[in-house]
Amino acid sequence: MLTTDLGAVQERFAEIVWAHEPISSGELVKLCEAELKWKKPTTYTVLRKLCEKGLFRNEGGVVTSLVSRDEFFRTRSVTFVNDSFEGSLPAFVAAFISGRGLTREEADAIETMIDEYRKEGAE
Repeated sequence: MLTTDLGAVQERFAEIVWAHEPISSGELVKLCEAELKWKKPTTYTVLRKLCEKGLFRNEGGVVTSLVSRDEFFRTRSVTFVNDSFEGSLPAFVAAFISGRGLTREEADAIETMIDEYRKEGAE
């Protein structure tokens, strides 16, 4: 089962992998040194943990994702709505916009998404 519970550091690392995959583990070490100021052992430790969580694979020295960035954040969003709002998307939207409101552009974009969803015949 996919684990979407990542700390900020693990998430930043995941973003690097998604942006550069497939990437050799050696190149990943260099990127993490440049972008995160990590030493080689830190990179490999975090990579191993994210492989154990089912996000990535390090096979033959090449790191690839098992889960795309979009799929990861989609799963995280669904989990959040389920855990925090008993699975109610309307309750989430109401909480999200209360006190913040929506711009005209945001409301139009949401309306367009709903219209497209209805056209596809989804229930």
